[in-house]
Amino acid sequence: MEEIPVKVAVRIRPLLCKEVLHNHQACVRVIPNTQQIIIGRDRVFTFDFVFGKNSTQDQVYNTCIKPLVLSLIEGYNATVFAYGQTGSGKTYTIGGGHVASVVEGQKGIIPRAIQEIFQNISENPSIDFNIKVSYIEVYKEDLKDLLELETSMKDLHIREDEKGNTGIK
Repeated sequence: MEEIPVKVAVRIRPLLCKEVLHNHQACVRVIPNTQQIIIGRDRVFTFDFVFGKNSTQDQVYNTCIKPLVLSLIEGYNATVFAYGQTGSGKTYTIGGGHVASVVEGQKGIIPRAIQEIFQNISENPSIDFNIKVSYIEVYKEDLKDLLELETSMKDLHIREDEKGNTGIK
């Protein structure tokens, strides 16, 4: 069987302190020893990877992202797409909070990937690397380049070029 190039992971965050104080209950449960979750009473969903509320940044990175980084070093493209409603934990998983103040165990995907990519580059001085990075926020129908401060004023769009390549213009 051919390998599927897209993998989907779900990470369930623990209840926030304010949610616990308001007596909120978790609505998502992990089915032990499977890659499935239950939402509500009986809606079951299957994913390639499932990380429960006690999962660590290290587990998420090593399971889902490290293989992509190793493929990057071999010359392949890779994309990580974080999706979820406001407050679902995307920013924490991707960045780990404020990068300058994050303790090692709480570093998210981006600081870990950057560290690993540049470590590999320094270990292979005879190889010429060309790195291109984008960090795009999609909110409703709007795109924002989070690495370019001026894009709050620019109009970014997803476009296809004459060769059929999709990109942001």
